[in-house]
Amino acid sequence: MVKSKNTSKKTAKYKIKVTKNGPYVVSGGVPLSEQTMGIDEDGQCHGWKETKKYPVEETYALCRCGHSANMPFCDGTHGKVKFKGKETASHRPYLEQAEEIEGAGLKLTDVENLCASARFCHRGGGTWKLAEQSGNAKARKLVIEEVADCPSGRLAAWDKDGKPIEPDFEPSIGVIEDVQAGKMGPLWVRGGIPIEAEDGTPYEIRNRVTLCRCGKSLNKPFCDSRHLK
Repeated sequence: MVKSKNTSKKTAKYKIKVTKNGPYVVSGGVPLSEQTMGIDEDGQCHGWKETKKYPVEETYALCRCGHSANMPFCDGTHGKVKFKGKETASHRPYLEQAEEIEGAGLKLTDVENLCASARFCHRGGGTWKLAEQSGNAKARKLVIEEVADCPSGRLAAWDKDGKPIEPDFEPSIGVIEDVQAGKMGPLWVRGGIPIEAEDGTPYEIRNRVTLCRCGKSLNKPFCDSRHLK
């Protein structure tokens, strides 16, 4: 489990509830902003820029069918289009699903079906290759940067003592706009906000996850990159 340092008292008041064939209902006054991926001089994704802050509301509903005319908020269109939002994601802990790549300087874990295709893992020959070369200080630094930028939490880095190397996010939700691809991206849930399934079952609390908001994912409620297809 890759948790934020904030996971516990700070996140106790926050909650994201997946509703049956409907929106994500967010409660507790979770900060919401628009997040745009940075692009470096080589055309690679690198870093994030906050491009808009939404007024803080105690409770609000975010679209997950992909058809709202008031994005990112729900406007009831899911009923008109007869959206089928059945959850299919596993409730197994991240580490039980993960593949491991051992390097001299750190360990990388990977759960491929969580990938949101944000493309931060492409720099320097790819995060996996860099992890294998992580005995080199530059390669290790790049792995940590790329993992920190990965919104979905597909990739996680661990030091040689088994401790997670994670960015310290405040609990918040980022609405991702993939300008480079010209697509509406997923919802980036940060800082260990609890997510509850339609039937009341909690998903594992993690520091970084991405929730589908195009309605196409086959790993609902999580993004699986189908917004790009």
